[in-house]
Amino acid sequence: MTTSELTYLRGFSGFAVPDLEEARGFYRDVLGLDVVDNPMGLLEITLPGGAMVIVYPKEDHEPAVFTILNLAVADIELSVDALVERGVEMLRYDGFEQDERGIVRGGGMPTGGWFADPAGNVIAVMEA
Repeated sequence: MTTSELTYLRGFSGFAVPDLEEARGFYRDVLGLDVVDNPMGLLEITLPGGAMVIVYPKEDHEPAVFTILNLAVADIELSVDALVERGVEMLRYDGFEQDERGIVRGGGMPTGGWFADPAGNVIAVMEA
């Protein structure tokens, strides 16, 4: 009996949006991430640290009911303020004590908050 080796070349995640152009503008211009066209007609977002996420169109897209992307930042207050200045609205959730900026502190949670992309996908920003 022989065993075969399983070797991965790389890994990446992906999520759907109904409008790739709107997603391109949000992730590139609002969040400041590196966004390029994929040869298959998708978007590729390179995250800080080098990880890659693909974004694909889905006409009947329904936003996930969980966080699809986490972004670590050095200073949560400055980062939330910058996001809000760029038109992002911080989300508020029952069961989490959030300050006037929408930031959660303590309670066993990382210091951070959530917002949604134009497709309703939830993104977290948290202090590293």
